[in-house]
Amino acid sequence: MAKPKELLSKEDVVLEVSTPVSQEELENRKMDYDVLTPKQFSTKYNESLFKPIEFSLFNKSYSFQFNFCVNPYCKWHGLQQERFTGVKGKPSRYILTSSGYDMRKMIQCKPDPINPNIGATLRCKSAALSNWSITEEIERLVRINSVKNEEPDYIFHKEECPHEANTPFEMPSRFYKQGKSSTGSQQWQCKTCKKKTTIRPNSKQTVIYKQKRSEINLLFTKLLLNKEPITRSCEVLGIGSGTYYDKLEFVYRRCLEFLERYETKPLQNKEFKEMWINTDKMTYHLNNVRKKGMGGSKYNDLEETIFPTNVVISADVFSRYVFRSDVTYDWDISLEDINEDTIRYKDDHLGIYARKNARFPKHSFYPQPPAGNDTQTESEYHNELSRIERRAKYTNGLHVNSTYTTIAHYWLIKNLVKASEWRFITDEDSSIMTALFRVFAKEIRLSDSHHFLCHTDKTKTRTQSRQEFIEAREELLEWGEFNEYKTKSLRELARFKLEKLFETHQFHKEVKTPTGSYLVYADNPIEHPLATIDRGYRTVDCTTNLSSLEPSEIAELILNVNDNATNAFIQQIRRRLSILERPLSTARADLKSYIYANFNPKYAQMAITILRTYTNFCVPYKTGKINKTPAQRLGITDKVFDLKDILYMR
Repeated sequence: MAKPKELLSKEDVVLEVSTPVSQEELENRKMDYDVLTPKQFSTKYNESLFKPIEFSLFNKSYSFQFNFCVNPYCKWHGLQQERFTGVKGKPSRYILTSSGYDMRKMIQCKPDPINPNIGATLRCKSAALSNWSITEEIERLVRINSVKNEEPDYIFHKEECPHEANTPFEMPSRFYKQGKSSTGSQQWQCKTCKKKTTIRPNSKQTVIYKQKRSEINLLFTKLLLNKEPITRSCEVLGIGSGTYYDKLEFVYRRCLEFLERYETKPLQNKEFKEMWINTDKMTYHLNNVRKKGMGGSKYNDLEETIFPTNVVISADVFSRYVFRSDVTYDWDISLEDINEDTIRYKDDHLGIYARKNARFPKHSFYPQPPAGNDTQTESEYHNELSRIERRAKYTNGLHVNSTYTTIAHYWLIKNLVKASEWRFITDEDSSIMTALFRVFAKEIRLSDSHHFLCHTDKTKTRTQSRQEFIEAREELLEWGEFNEYKTKSLRELARFKLEKLFETHQFHKEVKTPTGSYLVYADNPIEHPLATIDRGYRTVDCTTNLSSLEPSEIAELILNVNDNATNAFIQQIRRRLSILERPLSTARADLKSYIYANFNPKYAQMAITILRTYTNFCVPYKTGKINKTPAQRLGITDKVFDLKDILYMR
């Protein structure tokens, strides 16, 4: 009998980290905190920069270290830190440096002292990240997308019952069956002490268990997925806002149970020769509201009322199956937690790469009173403290640096999907690109993974886009006729045209030096020969090394480059979820209204996951003569589901 499920809480441990700080080091940090300056303290305790982090997730052990060169053309790309002890001066592969107006910590490549004439190091600079904080973000994404079996603690006997150790599951002969409850679950009565106990219902019976107005669950889900605002939905359903959010959580939990059965398990048993992933970020605005009791004239300090919040989305290019959609916001973290970590690990004097909470860009540590040799003044301390205290009066939780979320996002996809070769399509978003070059560094070095840039001018009107589509089609047909190709297939003609183009065109360039030559990224995009009717022409580029491939192979790859998968899902989010729609124009043309934006990203994550489940498994779309859902096209199911299958787990 399937047990009922429940969402994981912050206290549930799904990922166990081998803390990179020993107890001895904690004691040393405590002693040095008042003795050393912040710079000296940070330098002394910077070993975690290149130290692999070890952790276990669902009883499997993992280890990674993502601080290395992220330039695919550099010979050091993806290689771990190494000290060349056999060379004079004992140089290292990387050094830590600062860069930019904010003096961010960067990893810089140093020349190869062993084989300087083989390949080239390009003095690349890559942002230094906290491996520990990446594992914390992985834990968050796993936790909010997982369910567990409810394990109720039954009491089947009264005190001093001689058979109190017996249960009806092990010795049913010592109990009477006393019928079933209104939810269909069994009631038991001890034959000796006469105590009655009702057990929890199974997973199919939980549709009505602890559910107010369970008969409206289906209509509620339809209203949610059809852009009905929360207030209007409550009016239609005759419920209060509290019940509305309870229903949202119930449907979210059902979707996670459904995905566990029909996504996670099938993908574990399926292997792909080649996987094309399209990743993009959607920005929506979170209403930043004061907590209860924090209003009134005595609270004059104001924060921004609108929070730009990102959602990272990855989908299969061909089937449009959305693998993940993650909001870059941690609603479970509290400033008290960060304060405790700061006091314990002395994070305020550590480099960003060594902090446990580095993923929170504005609040990676909690301000502490200046220590003995601190370079911070009392005035600077109180200014920092007032800012973080003001933040505590507003919406719970903190924004996560999108680079950390995207790294965790890609790492989980890599462990979910089994593929021999990977192809990625993104725009020129640095957070997505650096995450990709870190997580798939090994595959890129082996040429088993390639990254393509796809850029469309979104300022064009529909008329301009349609005109470009017509022009591209006519130009392609004329080119085919001129070159005496008999086919009229636009895709075939585009492939032939690209093959000819790549006999001379390259996405890289060769740099010659007195000691040899090497390749670098050329930033030399091309115009894709197949324009689209809704967006016109698009440009395509490749940031990884394709020099080992023939023109025909490159043409075949470029032909598949498009960002339709994530665009289609983002449009679904905007059109189907009221709390994530685009801002409305006000009476004043220069202002925008975010009236439907929610104030808790937890509910945005729930709504997007519900929509992702629905579009993947319940909404077929037609291409040619094929009318299938994304899940059917991906090959993990052979049927079209409906909302009843998800809600009632039929």
